[in-house]
Amino acid sequence: MNQRIVTLDVREDIRSGREPFERIMRAVAGLKGNEQFMLVAPFEPVPLYAVLARQGFSHQSKATPGGDCEVLFTRGGSGPAKPNPGTARSHPRSCTGPPVVEVDARGLEPPQPLVTILEALASLPEGAALRARTDRRPMHLYAHLEERGFVGETEEQADGSFITHVRRR
Repeated sequence: MNQRIVTLDVREDIRSGREPFERIMRAVAGLKGNEQFMLVAPFEPVPLYAVLARQGFSHQSKATPGGDCEVLFTRGGSGPAKPNPGTARSHPRSCTGPPVVEVDARGLEPPQPLVTILEALASLPEGAALRARTDRRPMHLYAHLEERGFVGETEEQADGSFITHVRRR
């Protein structure tokens, strides 16, 4: 079966201050079984990855020559991927910004999420950022980040988990 690509360009929406989420979700809902979804945006739409992963989509992103981001979403045969607690993986080809190392510390009992994140920070490449996923807000992490020359910001997700973005000061 040939895969057809349905493309949605939301760059003008974002430049005009319009939120494109509803347009994106309508386009995804309208996909047929043989269709993939290509999103073109002025930045990497990281929060959308989790939303569409819950619907069984995987993604591949790449930067365009103009500095925008193209993300191809493809339906996976087995549904959304299950988190693998305590794993760290690198995303060296981010559309914009520094490479990102992602740490999934969900499903771990304290203090293991803190230990896992700090271990990943110890080997964080120069210029890279870290994105940590946890089941709880990592309150004890912030002081450790400060001691090591990092800053972190945590966002609660719709599913009750937390994502902490960590970067060097």
